[in-house]
Formats: sequence, structure tokens, C-alpha cells
Amino acid sequence: MAKTAAAEVQAGDRAVRVSSPDRVIYEATERTPEVTKLMVAEYVASVADGLMRALWHRPTALERWPSGVREGFKLATGPQDKDAEAFYQKRVPKGAPDYLESVQVTFPSGRTADEICPTEIAVPVWCAQMGTIVFHPWPVRRDDVDHPDELRIDLDPQPGTAFGDAVRVAGVAKELLEELGLRGYPKTSGNRGVHIYVRIEPRWTFEDLRHAAIGFGRELARRDEQVTTAWWKEERGERIFVDFNQNNRDRTIASAYSLRPIPGAPASTPMTWAELADVTDPREFNLFTVPDRLADGDPWASIDDEAFTLDPLLALWEAQVDRGEGELNFPPDYPKMPGEPPRVQPSKKVAEHWDEHGNRVEGT
Repeated sequence: MAKTAAAEVQAGDRAVRVSSPDRVIYEATERTPEVTKLMVAEYVASVADGLMRALWHRPTALERWPSGVREGFKLATGPQDKDAEAFYQKRVPKGAPDYLESVQVTFPSGRTADEICPTEIAVPVWCAQMGTIVFHPWPVRRDDVDHPDELRIDLDPQPGTAFGDAVRVAGVAKELLEELGLRGYPKTSGNRGVHIYVRIEPRWTFEDLRHAAIGFGRELARRDEQVTTAWWKEERGERIFVDFNQNNRDRTIASAYSLRPIPGAPASTPMTWAELADVTDPREFNLFTVPDRLADGDPWASIDDEAFTLDPLLALWEAQVDRGEGELNFPPDYPKMPGEPPRVQPSKKVAEHWDEHGNRVEGT
């Protein structure tokens, strides 16, 4: 069989070459036709306004699915997944074009890397040519990679709950943010959850950002019994988990307008609050429908107009600490952090094996 000739996608002032344009990335479903590699690249170019608002000058990791999305395909999350079909790219890939810019970031381990830093739409389109489906930007800009300018509230439905539950809780979150003098911008996750972003002044550390997220999550849980900040899955129950750890260094969320590796090519789609309240099936917002929607205007067009202070959220956190509600668990690949609870499932914990600081007692 003859090899399909490469195609080109116009991305701003550049024409980006797309090899193997007919490669099927998403198979057809009952509601959507198949999606080729060329169609993914064209989609990225078509949502340039919204996507670049999400990625502009941000260090960005890539979620690459070069062989496409298929049932049973796995995303590598560590060395144990060396045979996985998809993987995260946290360093600039070899063969990057000369117009691609980068910025150095420091991981929790202390290691550093040069990550892609999109400055024009041709960069994400080239990433799509390399099999990228999801863009994972840091909540910082390249001129100050240690001080976030974005708080991300990740409402994650647990087993027994659904997208509709996350939408309802998002409404409660909106009310709380407004009480605190903050403006949140919601989007679908592209799957079952809801994300809410708040632009903040870049003068706090990642640790402050995480504490602000915990403070907000705990206050939300106090107001709504269907909300939890419990890190251990066995303690969450049928509730919406506020994933505070998404605000850690090197923890990212699928950007606005990113596709997701789910049948039907759904996209993480910005909404107005009124729109979100009426959504029943987030799969309706996908590669085929989102470009036309964005052509009518981006619901997040004003997100950069105002940056807010974290002070009200940090005040919540400090009040909680005063009440004895201290630090929560960090992700397992993080070094042990000051004040962190024991990294052991509550059902497996033997109290006398741990001291008051969360450290294991020697000899136990």
C-alpha cells in the first residue's frame, strides 16, 4: 500500500507539516465519525484563540498518544509502564522546530528540565503532529516559574456520583468564591468532572497555593455534605473530591480546549456558569462541535482581565489549622513534607507505629 503523503495545516503565519495524516487517532462511535491525525492538528489550529489563552508562555507537558486511542491502551505514569502506548513528555522532544521556545522548570525532586513554552499556535499544532492529544500547562508563566498565577479547583466525581453531581457542587463553589471576592471560570474536564480556575497575583508559592486549595475545599465540604477533601479513596465515599494536590508543583490539569483520550474525542470546554448548569452530557462538546462554539466567542475571554488575592483562602486555611485541621497528604512521588500525615491507608495504619509528626517509629 502506498504511503499517504504528508499534509499541511495552517497555524497562524506558519504551515505545519503533518505526517501520516490519515492515521486514525479516535475510532468512530455511535455519535461521532473516526478522527484522523490531520483532523486533530486541524482542530488544534481551529481553537487557537482559546487554546493559546490557556497555554501562552506556560511550561507545558504533553500527553502523547502516537498510536491513537484504543480500548485497552494505557498511559504510562511511571517506569513500571514501559510498554504503555501513551506517555507524558515533560522535556522538549527531539526534532523540535526552531520556532519552538522552552523554559526551565524544577521538579519536586530538585531535578530540572526544559519544557515546551507555547508562544504561538504553530507550537501546539506541531505537538499534535507528534501525537499530542492533551496539553498540561503549569499554573505559572515563563517569567516567574516559582509563583503561580492560577488557582485550579478540580471537582472529581467518585464512584457512585456523576457529572451532574459535580455540576451541582460547582454551583456551590461559585457562591463561596463570590463571598470571598473571587471570580471563578468553569470548564468541563472532558470526562466526568468540572474544573474551576481563578487568576491570582503571582506572589505566592506553590505551598501557599496548595494550602489555599485545601482551605477552600474544606470550607466547601463544611457547606455541602457531598464534598470531601479526603486523600485516601477508602474515606471519600460517594462524594465529589476536591483534588487539592492538583495545585502542587509539577501537577497539572488538561488545559481548556484540550482533547481527552476518550472515545468520541471530547474536549475540556470552557463554559459560562449559566451554560454549565444546563449541561447534562459533556460528550456533546468534542472535536466536531467545539470549534463552531468558539467561533461565537470564548466564555473565558475575560479571564486575564483581573488577578485576585489568595488572602481570603489562606485565611480559611489558617483558621482551620487553628482548629486542629492541619496538613494533608502529598502525592506519593513527593518527598516527605513537614507536618504531613502518615503515608499509609487509614485501614492499614497502626497508631503506635507513627509519631505525632507523621514519621514511622523505628523498629515498628
